[in-house]
Amino acid sequence: MSRPSKGNVIVITGAGRGIGAATAKLAGAAGYAVCVNYRQNRRAAEGVAGELQAQGVRAVAVQADVSVESDVVRLFETSDRELGRLSALVNNAGILETQTRVEAIDADRLHRVLATNVVGAFICAREAVKRMSTRHNGRGGSIVNISSIAARLGGSGDWIHYAASKGAVETLTVGLAREVAQEGIRVNAVAPGLIETGLHAAAGAPDRLQRLAPGIPMGRPGTAEEVAETVLWLISPAASYITGAIIHVGGGR
Repeated sequence: MSRPSKGNVIVITGAGRGIGAATAKLAGAAGYAVCVNYRQNRRAAEGVAGELQAQGVRAVAVQADVSVESDVVRLFETSDRELGRLSALVNNAGILETQTRVEAIDADRLHRVLATNVVGAFICAREAVKRMSTRHNGRGGSIVNISSIAARLGGSGDWIHYAASKGAVETLTVGLAREVAQEGIRVNAVAPGLIETGLHAAAGAPDRLQRLAPGIPMGRPGTAEEVAETVLWLISPAASYITGAIIHVGGGR
């Protein structure tokens, strides 16, 4: 039997692994009922949800591709039905794809990356605002977008397309924060640096963390848990006067 929720519900996109999974586990420990979104890896997402359920946390794994508007609508409707009124959204889902220079990029790759990283973040934010805004009889809430230090560094030689998508996410963060500041919603972003998540290996650069670690002032990559701790702080009452902020979690890089 699951213990009763404290009344807070969080949707975390791309929560089957990495930063999303770490955030889901911390959110569950903090008393949130957790909607664990995934696109393809059902086993991983259900593993995260199952781990939370075993600890008495109300949790559900929901398949949805955030680049598909109807999937996003279904994701939020499922969370409403299974968990209740939304309190927080973490826009974490994102794709990187393999390294490439701009001279070799094609439109299909750009469409895929921007559809997930930018359009998906916008549509998820839309659904969250519709539920949380006092203009829509909501009770307020918090949105945290996962950006990247690449938005500031540019991603030259590797992932300019990814960096550009995260630059758009940061613009969304600042603009939306101002738009809904008087509607009970805070909107912030976390911009991780080099983090041990397996993302780089999946994108064809398994040695990237070790190769670039000497250039990190703190001398090491970060962990998914360190990023997740920042996310949980931003959605907590401890950050009640913070909105439109972009917090770098990059070891000084």
